[in-house]
Amino acid sequence: MIRVLLADDEVMIRAGIRSILTTDPAIDVVAEAGDGREAVELTRAHRPDVVLMDVRMPGLDGLTAAAQVRDLAAVIILTTFDEDDYVTAALDAGAAGFLLKASDPRELLLGVHAVAGGGAYLSPRIAKKVIARWDGGGFANGSAARARIAGLTERERAVLAGVGRGLSNQDIGAELFVAESTVKAHVSGILRRLGLNNRVQAAILAHEAGLTGR
Repeated sequence: MIRVLLADDEVMIRAGIRSILTTDPAIDVVAEAGDGREAVELTRAHRPDVVLMDVRMPGLDGLTAAAQVRDLAAVIILTTFDEDDYVTAALDAGAAGFLLKASDPRELLLGVHAVAGGGAYLSPRIAKKVIARWDGGGFANGSAARARIAGLTERERAVLAGVGRGLSNQDIGAELFVAESTVKAHVSGILRRLGLNNRVQAAILAHEAGLTGR
């Protein structure tokens, strides 16, 4: 069961999102928050697997709240806005996903499952724009990206390639014949060594370095 916390200051929006989530028997909405500060408190109290976080909320905005809970749960930013600044700020805050409220409801369910499994998810509407425009903290081209990953081991490169293809830790483990916990440890080590905040940044780097076969 995937435990989800829903944070949005508009009651009707929360009700609509909850109604979509409850169509999936594998998802359980364990709590709802009406502002960022409450979202942080409820995340610490309920320890959900995924937090769906709006950007604009009173008291504490969603991006600040995401940065405070990213070590406790996978965060998906769910917003009306798809401007580059919002996307970049969400990734810098450690969000594992970015979805638009206008997206197909199926995207919401796919995103929740993806990040709960240790993966990352960007709305297809903005994924190409993110890869094309966001420099990921200094790797804006293939040669720079390849130089950045030069110190990784062969196994770490294989794990990073899986991240770049959007695979979950479980899927990567199955491909490499290693335990999911081993993959998780590799991913954490890769993020730390390369100075990345989250799997989305790692996925972009993998694309730029040519690890995904594009």
